[in-house]
Amino acid sequence: MPDNAPLKGLLLCGGYSSRMQEDKSSIVYHGMPQWEYLVSLLSKVVEEVYISCRPDQLNTGASFSSYPRLVPDSVEGGGPAAGLISAHILEPETAWLVLACDLPLISLQSLQFLVGERDVTRTATSFISPFNNLPEPLIAIWEPAGLATLRTNVLSGGPKCPRKSMLSAGEVKVLENPWPEEQFNANTPEEKADVISRMDQGLRP
Repeated sequence: MPDNAPLKGLLLCGGYSSRMQEDKSSIVYHGMPQWEYLVSLLSKVVEEVYISCRPDQLNTGASFSSYPRLVPDSVEGGGPAAGLISAHILEPETAWLVLACDLPLISLQSLQFLVGERDVTRTATSFISPFNNLPEPLIAIWEPAGLATLRTNVLSGGPKCPRKSMLSAGEVKVLENPWPEEQFNANTPEEKADVISRMDQGLRP
């Protein structure tokens, strides 16, 4: 696999949003569905952006179903690991800037910082979580070697958790985000309401 793999964006929209009780990718925080906002952000730092989703979402009228670059899960198990592996299967020599759809505060400055600090000699470049001091596998750049390790782990019955696989692969470049509040995940109606209220006041969670 190449050391300097081309970098593309992968927005993860395949979750069931069970705690939020509505599709997190369609919530409007910035005047448009969240998936549109995040695709627009990613497009400013990479040339091509793909959306990862479950195959059934394409048959149930997901708001992004007409987007031209979709990666339906092609492996069993679901979850973010399935999305990452499916993208890797589609383009095994591509590195992916991966972003979860439940990040209402993420902005261009964080993405530019992450891309600017990319180390192509590592298996991944990741922010560290300000909440548990562990790598953030869903705000990260996964190199082909790191995704190959994830695929091997999952298909062999090993850890399906992207963070555990990222750690097991070793050689991860971990960064402290100068704007750690942008890594806040909104996963419940209460968190959504709190974020919207604080954004209206020009504040951050």
